[in-house]
Amino acid sequence: MTSLFAQEFRLSKRHEEIVSQRLLLLQQRKNKSGDQDTGKVSQLQAAETAFKRNHSLLKDIEAAEKFLQTRIHQQPLPELLSLETRYWASVEEYIPKWKQFLLGREPYPIGVENHDETENNAQKKAAKP
Repeated sequence: MTSLFAQEFRLSKRHEEIVSQRLLLLQQRKNKSGDQDTGKVSQLQAAETAFKRNHSLLKDIEAAEKFLQTRIHQQPLPELLSLETRYWASVEEYIPKWKQFLLGREPYPIGVENHDETENNAQKKAAKP
């Protein structure tokens, strides 16, 4: 009988060890699962923050693109168009008079308007200290 009692005592001790080890393993698994859940939560928060940031950046880029598109297709002011047209007409008018001079084949064109005034103004500016 004593041997049965001793065997029962050993089995009871072994059962307690197994149960305590089981509880320890369950607690470790719960902690690990909690850590993984916390990691998943932080990953989800980071992904949500990144999504919001990317969405905001995309809106900013679209707004900038829209602004640039309107600037590209915007018509210049009528005064500017008129000034540009008159400038190119003047250039085309004076090209034949200046062509040979610019090519170095003839002296300064004497018949060009305001040459003397420009020369006098340049001399006066050079003479003044």
